[in-house]
Amino acid sequence: MTPCIDLLKKSKIEHKVHHYAHDSSCDSYGNEAAEKLGISAQRVFKTLVVAIDAKELVVAVVPVSSKLSMKAIAKIFSAKKAAMADAHDVQKTTGYILGGVSPIGQKKRLKTVIDSSACDFLSIFVSAGKRGLEVELRADDLKTLTNAKFEDIKSEA
Repeated sequence: MTPCIDLLKKSKIEHKVHHYAHDSSCDSYGNEAAEKLGISAQRVFKTLVVAIDAKELVVAVVPVSSKLSMKAIAKIFSAKKAAMADAHDVQKTTGYILGGVSPIGQKKRLKTVIDSSACDFLSIFVSAGKRGLEVELRADDLKTLTNAKFEDIKSEA
């Protein structure tokens, strides 16, 4: 399958894999997942890789219905500046292609922050490591598996 699913199985984390037919003309991967799986966009979380002070990469996991607050993510990591990471660096570091970046099973484990709204749901959805593949799991399990912390990092889209 994918490194994400392999790690979930190895860790014996309860999860459910959801497949859908990805439309290659779609560039809003998270919204596409929510629509095709028939679930609220607040429960589908996107994985964003951010460059902190242009030197360190970190992961932010936020609902697809929201935007990431760069100010909040910079503050959490005591940085002056935060910006979306270069696509090439994201793929090289995580081992995943854009639109299929999972917070789980990345080649290099990055510091991870999950928006605290994830705790509002019994389960959330994140990419399982490729376009058209989502994994459903408890937010606490995602936190444990990625050694993340919950913080308020979103701004409304």
